[in-house]
Amino acid sequence: MKLGIVGLPNVGKSTLFNAITKAGAEVANYPFCTILPNIGVVAVPDDRLYMLANLYNCKKIVHTNIEFVDIAGLVKDANKGEGLGNKFLSHIREVDAIIHVVRCFEDSNITHVNGSVDPLRDIEIINTELLLSDIEVLMRKIDRAKTQAKSGEKKYLNELEILQKLLAWLSAGKPARTIALSQEETEYVESLFLITWKKVIYCANISENENNDVKYTNIVSNYAKDDGSESIVICSRMEAELAELPDDERAILMEELSIEQSGLEKLISKSYRLLGLMSFLTAGEKETRAWTIPTNTKAPQAAGKIHSDFERGFIRAEVVNCELLLECGSYTVAKEKGKVRSEGKDYIVREGDVMLFRFNV
Repeated sequence: MKLGIVGLPNVGKSTLFNAITKAGAEVANYPFCTILPNIGVVAVPDDRLYMLANLYNCKKIVHTNIEFVDIAGLVKDANKGEGLGNKFLSHIREVDAIIHVVRCFEDSNITHVNGSVDPLRDIEIINTELLLSDIEVLMRKIDRAKTQAKSGEKKYLNELEILQKLLAWLSAGKPARTIALSQEETEYVESLFLITWKKVIYCANISENENNDVKYTNIVSNYAKDDGSESIVICSRMEAELAELPDDERAILMEELSIEQSGLEKLISKSYRLLGLMSFLTAGEKETRAWTIPTNTKAPQAAGKIHSDFERGFIRAEVVNCELLLECGSYTVAKEKGKVRSEGKDYIVREGDVMLFRFNV
């Protein structure tokens, strides 16, 4: 999974990026501190892997990963070349979802590019720039499609019709992801890599005193609901401080501050839900591993995530819920108690399934 982080300058994007990836991106109190995109790969935290590894006496643990891309700050009229322009938006055309960081804190020591804190205004500035960037892409594609459609070939005529339909929708100020399309149209639009086609998590970045910023976070939360998107509240500065601590000290401080989840865990949880993803597990003496798949994936396709031969020669899957396996204390005991099931090609994999695939090629 790949997530792109966007927002105005000085809203805390790079601070958040550093906190969740520990990648050391430059952070400073001036606009456009980030120019080239910062990229960090993070292992998805999953305590189940450690417990399973202990059960199997396994030393190799493989987490599933998320890639974060920190994009330079956008400003109003970036499409016209203001600030750094928007040419670097190409870096997030291939991400799976967007994290839109919104400043929800007052701080006279940190310059606001627009002079004041106004989450709704800031959100709409960014969303307008993303729309205009997509419109520019569509107009170029329409010019090409018009030339191809002169042949009278149905394929090009259909593509031109979809592109013009999309252009009218975006020109009305509506993101591509909200347009109603047929399955065939959806597949074509996905190939365009439009930014406003991607799902969004609005991230309200607050100060250490959350109570002071509630009025701002409510604005972000309500906007996200109306937009059909997700929202979270994070204090980037606090996350950065926590990220510098050793694991044991971080856990103690989080407990003292009544922080149940880190910013990374919040983002992962929201991202998985937003994108319709889940994890199944494999475990043994050699390796314990998590695998990310779409929800409602059937067993053969889950097997194919490991290796194409597993899917091609799929016979059955031996499945046990992770919690039940851990309660039993061993795979053998779980099998003796009837907790291990044999599932066929129509089985829909569930979150937390520990799976052993039988196949023949």
